[in-house]
Amino acid sequence: MPSAVRSPLNKQIRAPKTAELIAAQIRGQIVRRELQPGMTLPTEGDLMVQLGVSRPTLREAYRILETESLISVRRGVGGGALVLTPDVSVGARYVGLLLQLDGATIADVYEARMALEPVCAGMMAARRNGPDLEALQQCCAEVAELIAVSPDGIPEPHEWSSTTYRFHELVLQGSGNKTLALQGALLQEVVATHYAATVPDKFAQNNRPERFRRVLLSFRKLAKLVADGDNEGAHKHWLKHMQTAAGTLLGEDMKNKRIVDLFN
Repeated sequence: MPSAVRSPLNKQIRAPKTAELIAAQIRGQIVRRELQPGMTLPTEGDLMVQLGVSRPTLREAYRILETESLISVRRGVGGGALVLTPDVSVGARYVGLLLQLDGATIADVYEARMALEPVCAGMMAARRNGPDLEALQQCCAEVAELIAVSPDGIPEPHEWSSTTYRFHELVLQGSGNKTLALQGALLQEVVATHYAATVPDKFAQNNRPERFRRVLLSFRKLAKLVADGDNEGAHKHWLKHMQTAAGTLLGEDMKNKRIVDLFN
């Protein structure tokens, strides 16, 4: 009778450190919403007693959670560990790191956005969710106001970029699919890092008022297509919008710029 073949177990298993276990416990409470953003954790002394650990171990657990942007530790009188809202920018930095290692360019990231975001626009139109549509229309009004209050029809660069960024966020969220929205938000954050580094130059090169009015008209058209429930029209329009925007956003000098250059 042939003997059973045994696979060699040649990889050592490392037992997790106590600090990692504590961090995992607190992380789980934050994810389950047992600990809400804005809440303060018990004092170090109380937690040391509750968990039966030393101060250095507890502070190591805090450092782990701080690097994940899940808590913020304030030292001194009245200090403590404050629970934070998980920020997509933290995830974007890890995504950016992976893209750096693979030598990805900003054009590569934007191409991925063009594959994903128009799909979300179509899904948003198919849903015709009232609050989502209202948020989209409100953002259009804010974009129009930025143009209107400017004497020369050229909005303030950083306010313009943050407001139009929010419009894209609303499109992603309006899809109703949390996974697609998160994936899109991560890519959007990487592109926003590129855009923040180039805003002054882009405005100097493209300072014609009609450019900003065209963006507003495009935003309003998408809002109407969503209101009409025209999912195919919304998908096609938003794809065309992003293709047009790519020329302004990327430019010949930046489209082949590697992601590593943006996150340094």
